[in-house]
Amino acid sequence: MKITFYGHASLGIKVDDVNILVDPFISGNPKASHIDIHTIKADYILLTHAHQDHILDVKAIAKRTNAVIVSNYEIVSHFEKLGLEGHPMNLGGSWDFEFGNVKYVNAIHTSSFPDGSYGGQPGGFVIEGEHKNIYIAGDTALTMDMKLIPLQIKLDLAILPIGDNFTMGIDDAILASDFVQCDKVLGYHFDTFGYIEIDHEEAKRKFFDKNKDLMLLEIGDSIEL
Repeated sequence: MKITFYGHASLGIKVDDVNILVDPFISGNPKASHIDIHTIKADYILLTHAHQDHILDVKAIAKRTNAVIVSNYEIVSHFEKLGLEGHPMNLGGSWDFEFGNVKYVNAIHTSSFPDGSYGGQPGGFVIEGEHKNIYIAGDTALTMDMKLIPLQIKLDLAILPIGDNFTMGIDDAILASDFVQCDKVLGYHFDTFGYIEIDHEEAKRKFFDKNKDLMLLEIGDSIEL
């Protein structure tokens, strides 16, 4: 499993020969100006919620790649009305896709489309694929529901928002990693704009002091599990 960071909360995940894109907000992110959305591969696009900084490039990429959009019912219905293909889910549900099992789990946040219309309930994803298990928290506060995840699955990586203000900050993300029983963390949703800028060295030190590994990738860089 290969995971590429495209900036903000945007991720590319390759499982075997299947390409999964998560929350594509790339063309509107000045920090990701070196990423060309016209070359990104996507068989599936997973969306945690409807805010513009998570769905901006969905239409352009899905039209070009014929990707299947996976999200809550309201978001999928929105994009299906635009002629795109979707697979609707809702909180607590799971589905076996060709690349593995996906479970849509709770997140505490808001969710509305750029025009203010209702975007359904926000969520995160637990993905089991290629004998590796990852949790993509989405935009969320720290929530006790995270403790349910390790009751069913042992995670190899937790991908957690760490920018604070709109989501969890560093200290809550450390607690979240305790809740999900995963000490290997990829941080995201940070530095894109002023409200969520962080001190990288301080963040890494805080995780290190708790015997945890916080990875902060440069935009365009990848890790392999």
